[in-house]
Amino acid sequence: MVGEKPGKRMVEKLAVVPGFCGGTQAAPPLAPAPRDGNGFGGWSVHTTHTSAPLPQSMILVQVNPGETFTIRTEDGHFQCITGPAQVPMVSPNGTMPPIFVPPGYISQVVEENGMRKVLVLPHAVEFHPSLPPVPPHLPLYASPHPTMLHHPHIFPTEVPHYVHQLPALPVYSEQDMMCHSMSVPIHEERSVKMQEQLQRRLKSGHLGTANGVPFSYNSPGPFIKGGQAAMHNGNSKGRTGLAASPTPPRLKLSGRTRASPTSSFDVKDPEEEVRRVQELLSAVRKPAVGSLTSRSAVLSWRPPLPLPSEVDTHSNTHAHTALLLSYELALSQSGTEGDFKLVYQGKDTTCMVGDLRPATHYYARVCVACSSVKGAPSETVAFTTLCSTPDAPAAPQLIQRTKSSISLQWRSPSDNGSKITGFYLEYHEQGKQSAFKEVYSGLAKQYKVMRLMPSTKYAFRLAAKNDVGMSAFSAVLSCCTASCSASPPAPPSPPRLTEGGVTWLSLEWGAPCGSASQDTLTYILEMEDKESDCGFQLKHRGEEQSCTVNELRRFTSYHFRVLVAGSEGTSQPSSVVEYRTQPDQPGSPGKPSLRSPAEPHSLHVIWEAPEDDGGSPVTQYVLELSHSGVEWEAVYSGSLRQHVCEGLREGTWYKLRVYCQSLGGQSQVSEILFVETPPLPPGPCQALRTAGAATTSEIPLCWDPPVCDGGAPVSQYCMKMAQSGEEYQQQVFCGSDLCCTVSQLLPGRTYLFWWGPLSERCHASTAPGPPEQCRAPQLILNTSTSVLATWQTPVCNGAEVCAFRMEWGLQEGTLELLYSGPLTQYEVSDLQAATEYRCRVQAVSAVGAGLFSDVATVTTPASVPAAVEHVEEMREGPLGDVMAHSPATTLALQWKEPHCHGAEISSYNIDIGEELPLSTGRTSYHILENLQPDTTYRIRVQAVNSMGAGPFSSVLKLRTRAMPPEPPVLECVVAGPQSLKLKWGEGLIRPQTSRGMHYCLHMQLGADRLICIYSGPSHTFKVQRLCEATDYQFSIQAHSEAGMGPLSPSYTFSTTRSPPPQLKAPKVELIERNKYAVTWEALQPMKGDLIVYKLQILRGREVEQLYKGPVTSYTWHNTSASVACRLRVYAGRRSQDGSELWGQCSLSTGLPVTEPPREHRISSCHEPQPRRSWPLTDEPFATILLLGFVVLAVLFAVLIQYFVIEGE
Repeated sequence: MVGEKPGKRMVEKLAVVPGFCGGTQAAPPLAPAPRDGNGFGGWSVHTTHTSAPLPQSMILVQVNPGETFTIRTEDGHFQCITGPAQVPMVSPNGTMPPIFVPPGYISQVVEENGMRKVLVLPHAVEFHPSLPPVPPHLPLYASPHPTMLHHPHIFPTEVPHYVHQLPALPVYSEQDMMCHSMSVPIHEERSVKMQEQLQRRLKSGHLGTANGVPFSYNSPGPFIKGGQAAMHNGNSKGRTGLAASPTPPRLKLSGRTRASPTSSFDVKDPEEEVRRVQELLSAVRKPAVGSLTSRSAVLSWRPPLPLPSEVDTHSNTHAHTALLLSYELALSQSGTEGDFKLVYQGKDTTCMVGDLRPATHYYARVCVACSSVKGAPSETVAFTTLCSTPDAPAAPQLIQRTKSSISLQWRSPSDNGSKITGFYLEYHEQGKQSAFKEVYSGLAKQYKVMRLMPSTKYAFRLAAKNDVGMSAFSAVLSCCTASCSASPPAPPSPPRLTEGGVTWLSLEWGAPCGSASQDTLTYILEMEDKESDCGFQLKHRGEEQSCTVNELRRFTSYHFRVLVAGSEGTSQPSSVVEYRTQPDQPGSPGKPSLRSPAEPHSLHVIWEAPEDDGGSPVTQYVLELSHSGVEWEAVYSGSLRQHVCEGLREGTWYKLRVYCQSLGGQSQVSEILFVETPPLPPGPCQALRTAGAATTSEIPLCWDPPVCDGGAPVSQYCMKMAQSGEEYQQQVFCGSDLCCTVSQLLPGRTYLFWWGPLSERCHASTAPGPPEQCRAPQLILNTSTSVLATWQTPVCNGAEVCAFRMEWGLQEGTLELLYSGPLTQYEVSDLQAATEYRCRVQAVSAVGAGLFSDVATVTTPASVPAAVEHVEEMREGPLGDVMAHSPATTLALQWKEPHCHGAEISSYNIDIGEELPLSTGRTSYHILENLQPDTTYRIRVQAVNSMGAGPFSSVLKLRTRAMPPEPPVLECVVAGPQSLKLKWGEGLIRPQTSRGMHYCLHMQLGADRLICIYSGPSHTFKVQRLCEATDYQFSIQAHSEAGMGPLSPSYTFSTTRSPPPQLKAPKVELIERNKYAVTWEALQPMKGDLIVYKLQILRGREVEQLYKGPVTSYTWHNTSASVACRLRVYAGRRSQDGSELWGQCSLSTGLPVTEPPREHRISSCHEPQPRRSWPLTDEPFATILLLGFVVLAVLFAVLIQYFVIEGE
């Protein structure tokens, strides 16, 4: 680039932001041109002009690689120059042409290295001269203004010179503005198709509209690696989309090349484009919930399409199309089908929703909109806010106060999801600088504060608490205790009745005498109902001096009194007054009825008294009668409940109703009685006459009613008929109408009509009629699917037959018109095989159509059978025994025999997916054998007859069962003398593998006898009541849903020998000094094993064996008489192999006391004898220990009970 110097040329560079569309006055319009029909390339302009002495300036337009620059030639065509290239252009006036920028953009001149550059940038981009120019591949985006959507190019009046001559391409005057915020990656194949469609659309000049609103279409740029297209001067990536905005741009064709062909092509429906955009917007997923609290939640969602990666954003070869999306977030508390309320609308994908209710279920969904195109809402996400502390309760209410107490009550606030665990009431004395003190805590909703000072003002506040925490305190209630010196108010005057009703009384009263005007008095109205025996009840409490008592009984007396409550107490009640409510209007009397049958001129009417008299007796009944139905006439008024109505007309309907009156007013009218007086016989009939022209089979007649009807309309006329010249008579009419049409007559005949033997006879004739009934048509089979029908012409009855109508069908009730014309034959084709068809014919003349002929039938030849239906698996029935042997490799099928189409079914073909289907006989079931276990088969069935094979049935999918399970390994875990604990399978290690598995454990009793001792899903079993040292044989088998498995081989397990029983304590006898004889009980040999014994002596903790052998006695000499000793004995079994099995030891026995020598006793007779002590054996020691524990437990129970009672 060349800087500006005096007297020399200066090169100027015009740089335009990518995607910008502008123009100059002295140069051709600088607009982006379509690249390959699918996108726009970026470009920049370098202008070079001479200084002032030069008459003109040179403008260099620099076209970057991969970009296209478009200019208009002198002949009006457009030429596209692709980069890299520099296009020299001459400015005639020697000045740089001004640059026209669209709204929202600014032009800035920057001098750098002796060159002047004109940059066109949006308002949002801040530019500094020291900054380098904006690279064309970096996205530079500003929010589009509505006026930017339409920016026409300004074409110059002077045509500049151009250098390069390249083929011209069409240029469009308006640039499509797209929405922003996400891109849509597309595939190459789809992009190619969209390019071709858009090129055809633009060349033809068609504009897409949807509902009358035009839309702009942007096409992707040339394809690059990765299947993405560059658009808007390399600034966007991805697939183009449709943007509907309040002021959408229109696509105009600015010019056409000379070589552009005008061929026909298909134009894409714009409504389809709108539908695609809506589908893209509707793909948004349901929002995610995060940072959930008791009163707020953070909801976030992802755009309906993936955002481009960072690599794609900064790549020159990858571009994306930005979409301007907005989101709407809605909440509902009444489920997914409830009413949703909009809580957020904007462009962010995260929203914190506040002002929520704690412990409340909410449902949220998000909707995406792109300008005026809006997608469907997303799926609903449900969340529940956390529990919170209770709401602040209302201030407590004062119930009663005395000189030393104040009674308060309150209501429970909202618990916010956690149950309230207590209320906290605090108070402090007003006027003192003291904090609130807690006076009560608990679940009660009222409390009486005691030990207060008289005439003192206190302040109270309340708080509630739950498991989450404590709520805020309520508003402060200020109240004062009563004074010591003041007296309660004087008794007021009794209440006065101002107005009364049926269920209410309005009362008023005055203030008591001597009350101060500044005192606030509360009036208490009490009422007593004598019938309830409840005494005086509170009906009103307040400062008002009037009250209306409602919900009272009608016409009932009540007692009232008034009390006055002030700050000093409550006065004595006023004197008692009595007031009565008003009576109610009585109920309607019973429906009137006739006491005797109605007569032609009188009616005897009675009625019942009303069930409810309204509290006062009925004084009068009024009976009303109506004949016209509108006006009512009172025919009786009195206290009786019956009346005779006279002067009536015969055969006339009357309506009667009654009402009553009492002190409460007039009742509603009763139900209406409809009654008719009996009629009299009518007078003679009038003469018959024809009522119009007769038809071929009908003669219309009419007559006048008799002069006198006897008070009732004539109910029936009876008319007779006879044919002229014949004596046969018949009754043709019997009814109440004054006209009659005699039908079923023969055409062209004369008939006579009359009422009776004395009435005049009427002569009338019928007109010519339609043709007679045709004979049954003849049906001849031409082929298996066609029939030829022929018929004969019937008698015409005076009018020539002009056409025939033939009806055809399968049943007589469903015949349809198949032919209408003058011919006497018709061929019917496309019939079904082996089907019976019916046909009938009707003749038509100018007079009308005759009757249809008798129905003729024909049956078409036989054909292949129909498709087999209802193919299903048969689990029970005649194949049950066969299926029980091998259910895993067989399948039993059954089906319903299809229609044979005239030829008897001979066999069936079953296709199970093999090369050749299986053929069976004529049966409705079959067993498929030698199948693979646990395998799914697709089965079809086909019927075959002599005509061939019919179509296959629908596919039935069946699966064979699995093979029965193998028996598990059986092992003995614990063996005892009389029991064996057996274990099998892997139940303790892998229980999931044996789910649904059952086991059957067998024990062999004889040579060929097995009994089941356990059946169930467990993996262990303990066999009891066995004999010791005995071998037992067991076997096991498993069974599951697949069936019973095989029996395992026999397992042999043996029980152990049982030890001898425990012996009793040995007996010790003193033979002589320090010599003892020890004996114990003898045991019998156990199954041939010898019983041996073992005697032990216990000296403290030392144990010494004295004897071991089969003898049951032993003599022992105690060498250490001064040491306390105890003896115990064991019993054991000695088998033949010499092994021994010992039982439990017996209880120990102490040695008897040894008497001292006689000399020693004589010498020490005068000495004080020591206290005798008895040796303590095991049984007394255990008893003493047990008693000690019992006494200690009782003592602890008494202490615990005492402390619990004291604590309460």
